[in-house]
Amino acid sequence: MTTLLSFILVLGILIFVHEFGHFIVAKAFNVKVTKFSLGFGPKMFGKTWGETEYLVSALPLGGYVKMVGELGNDEISDEDAPRAFANKPVWQRFLVVFAGPFSNLFFTFILFSIIFTIVGLPILKPTTMIGKVQENGAGAAAGLMAGDQFVRINHQEINDWAEVYHVVTNSNGTPLQITVLRGEDELSLTGKAEEIDLKNEFGEVTGKGYRLGIERDMSAMEFEDASIFQAILAGYEQTWDMTRKTVIGIGKMVQRVIPASEIGGPILIAQLAGKQMEAGWLQFCYFMGFLSVNLGILNLLPVPVLDGGHLVFFSLEAVRRKPLTAQAMEKLQMIGLALLVSLMVFAFYNDIIRMLSS
Repeated sequence: MTTLLSFILVLGILIFVHEFGHFIVAKAFNVKVTKFSLGFGPKMFGKTWGETEYLVSALPLGGYVKMVGELGNDEISDEDAPRAFANKPVWQRFLVVFAGPFSNLFFTFILFSIIFTIVGLPILKPTTMIGKVQENGAGAAAGLMAGDQFVRINHQEINDWAEVYHVVTNSNGTPLQITVLRGEDELSLTGKAEEIDLKNEFGEVTGKGYRLGIERDMSAMEFEDASIFQAILAGYEQTWDMTRKTVIGIGKMVQRVIPASEIGGPILIAQLAGKQMEAGWLQFCYFMGFLSVNLGILNLLPVPVLDGGHLVFFSLEAVRRKPLTAQAMEKLQMIGLALLVSLMVFAFYNDIIRMLSS
């Protein structure tokens, strides 16, 4: 139940944010909007205010804002002609479409800024405590356990985890004389770091190194009060970092550095949303920000039927001084739709394989 509610909540918020971006900019340029829908397919319920019907539809995997003259070949009354989307300058149409993905990125920035204002900035305090020991790793073989605190390695006093990392990395596989504090007892152990491939955040091998197969205790993280300016700056930096990693990650996936099996669909999103909700509101909000960035960037991909595809069309129109022909647009839209459906089917397939193998 938590998984379902979390899934509906996170998708509902992000879809609303995305479509509201289109909606508010369309209204700013006096485009007539007839429908604002959360979801696709049959209408479940809704209400009309003014000239716009606001509704919730059956399939919660997206949404749409229906504007007069949006398709270009719609029949437009003389009364609506000045407010038709197709009759607006190309730069206004560009901004209406761009506003959806931009709203997702801006929402993430606002969300993180609010979080940092409320809870403060995360600070890792100095620690020498082990938080996790990899099973069958070099640290486990040496007798290290979670909760142990490093005192000395090779007779060198250890005061912070960075010193643990430095000594182990530069050990070149030679035996390490390790002294740890376990409870109130000081123990002397002998271990040997194993050589491993060092990988970056995208799984690419960057070189060789030595590791004990242990992780620092993350409970040493604290939150330091931040001014509004510091929170806004941290919110921007966090959003930019997520955006950068998402763009690079898509490129790595195209290069097959990241395997296609990593692509996830609605089932994976629902599972992750449920886990993050159970972990607490802070983790859930972070996950929602991460998903919002991904939604914004993916919608900017130059694929027909996505916002990015329309932006390409408008850019070509601005350069050519005339729009693409209706036939060309229709063919490109069909290709884009086929690609999108294929990707969704593949994502569902990956989700099902994960469920069966877990």
